[in-house]
Order: sequence, then C-alpha cells, then structure tokens
Amino acid sequence: QVQLVESGGGLVQAGGSLRLSCAASGRTFLSYTVGWFRQAPGEEREFVAAINWSGGSTTYQDSVKGRFSISRDNAKNTVYLQMNSLKPEDTAVYYCAASYRGGNFVYEYDNWGQGTQVTVSS
Repeated sequence: QVQLVESGGGLVQAGGSLRLSCAASGRTFLSYTVGWFRQAPGEEREFVAAINWSGGSTTYQDSVKGRFSISRDNAKNTVYLQMNSLKPEDTAVYYCAASYRGGNFVYEYDNWGQGTQVTVSS
C-alpha cells in the first residue's frame, strides 16, 4: 500500500498554469506507475496522464497533449502534473493514483489520494 496526498490546486484564469503535486509515503513507491485522473461535477472520473516507475514512459489523454506534462522525482517520492494553457473545461477535482499494473482506466489503480480542486475561469 502507498498513501498519496495531492496539492497545488486552485483558481486560475484561462490560459494560466498550475503545477499539481502528488506526495507518496511508503518504501515501495518506486514500484508504482502513477496516474492523474480528474472528475468534473456530474461526470465520470477520467484519465489525464500516467508515468511509469522510472519516468521513462508517459501517456496522456488527447485533450491535454501539448499542454500538460507529468514527471516524477523518486528521491522525493513525488509526482507532478504541470498544467499550462488551462481551459475552463479543465475544471475538475484532480486525483493521483498508484498502480503496479499501470494503465489508463480507473479500475487499474488501487491507491488513491483525496483529490485537489482545479478551477479555471473564463
């Protein structure tokens, strides 16, 4: 098991940037793929981005490609999501999650943080 805590959310104008952090506890953090998901009101939770254990492989949802960047610092047990050129449709609660298997689907992740709110005003 690994415990995850997100931070860095907030209110930003369209076109602005935010960097989310996902801090993990547990000595096995290095073994996990970490993903970012988001959930807007009335919508299902959706995949945003994921990064493998070494940071050498990343995947993104099409709508965020070129705007968002996922990275990790294993020495700090932290994964980041840099979000640039934010749009109102990016407004959601953002969650980080960890999985031994990895993947782009909610059911593939066993460990979840509590979420952080991102609001983009137009």
